[in-house]
Amino acid sequence: MAASSNSSLSGSSVSSDAEEYQPPIWKSYLYQLQQEAPRPKRIICAGEVENRPKYYGREFHGIISREQADELLGGVEGAYILRESQRQPGCYTLALRFGNQTLNYRLFYDGKHFVGEKRFESIHDLVTDGLITLYIETKASEYISKMTTNPIYEHIGYATLLREKVSRRLSRSKNESRKTSVTNEEHTAVEKISSLVRRAALTHNDNHFNYEKTHNFKVHTFRGPHWCEYCANFMWGLIAQGVRCSDCGLNVHKQCSKHVPNDCQPDLKRIKKVYCCDLTTLVKAHNTQRPMVVDICIREIEARGLKSEGLYRVSGFTEHIEDVKMAFDRDGEKADISANIYPDINIITGALKLYFRDLPIPVITYDTYPKFIEAAKISNADERLEAVHDVLMLLPPAHYETLRYLMIHLKKVTLNEKDNLMNAENLGIVFGPTLMRSPEDSTLTTLHDMRYQKLIVQILIENEDVLF
Repeated sequence: MAASSNSSLSGSSVSSDAEEYQPPIWKSYLYQLQQEAPRPKRIICAGEVENRPKYYGREFHGIISREQADELLGGVEGAYILRESQRQPGCYTLALRFGNQTLNYRLFYDGKHFVGEKRFESIHDLVTDGLITLYIETKASEYISKMTTNPIYEHIGYATLLREKVSRRLSRSKNESRKTSVTNEEHTAVEKISSLVRRAALTHNDNHFNYEKTHNFKVHTFRGPHWCEYCANFMWGLIAQGVRCSDCGLNVHKQCSKHVPNDCQPDLKRIKKVYCCDLTTLVKAHNTQRPMVVDICIREIEARGLKSEGLYRVSGFTEHIEDVKMAFDRDGEKADISANIYPDINIITGALKLYFRDLPIPVITYDTYPKFIEAAKISNADERLEAVHDVLMLLPPAHYETLRYLMIHLKKVTLNEKDNLMNAENLGIVFGPTLMRSPEDSTLTTLHDMRYQKLIVQILIENEDVLF
């Protein structure tokens, strides 16, 4: 989260107007240390060096010893040179003066410069970041080790006055399809509210379906000063200062990310598509019990297709199925899949099956897959049913709810078997590999497990009233 260098250490009053919103007590100690860190001082080689790599500048001094490098640095804090190793020609070293000693780092280049995980466009940036990190970790190692002991993340009372405004905006996500515009003023205000405040508002939103979801953290480079939204401390360094959740936008230190609860509240503007999106992420972003695709497709199928012969077994035109997919990705719940646009019901069933196949984590998750397969192998019918029920309880709530709703629908399909010729076994053949995928990417395993996949779906359909 961006904050200015003169952020106060005392609490500031919170305005109910998001445009006047001020962050809570950001801690400036680590920011001050970054400002105090030594600045890099490049020691230039006086003469021309033969065979100097084209990606190094005049800070490269050729093949010299550690002792010679130490002498060239002259005890100046932050001074640095590059040299080629005497013992390993073709290998390069960064010699850097810090803490009254010369530190030597093996230097690599693959289009960018690096000595560790971070990669830099220039040696100057690499050294700048290194000096900041060395200085802060030297001066504040104990402080850093205790950063997570009293996180602001657990104390979000400062957001109270904003909850009503944000809750209205978030709960409106269900109804936005019926509205054509949002005022610029409201949009601007919401944009300025941090992901932390969004979480507070959503937590207190009665319409919110409170499925647990882990954060999707990825290393991120922040432009300008940023503070951790978990511990409230400055995120130091030049690049890759922390991680950002790509689903909700929460910004935290990498070490703090291990302590953040599984309470990600995905932000709709970060969800680029409907298909191929994680199931729990999608339902939390849209604030629904189940993926909209499932509800809308099943509603359409039950309205006009339950008696269609070969329902779910007969395929629709691939191009038209892709059109439906694009409509959902583009228009969300406004997608028109009515008979006027797609008279062939098999296109809608195909789009629903494609949605399940495209899930990055299947409805029956990779974690539970082997347990379901083992349950299917039990010969005693009663024991098998009990085992299936036990494994169902291990599914993530959003997956469980989606599977429950689908099985209720497929049971209705079987009740029309006289017309559609689809019984639970036939539907098991269709939906087994659609809802279940082995975590092992093995053709042999897939072929071996197919009959058990079919059996599991068949059991779920036939016993949906007992199992769910």
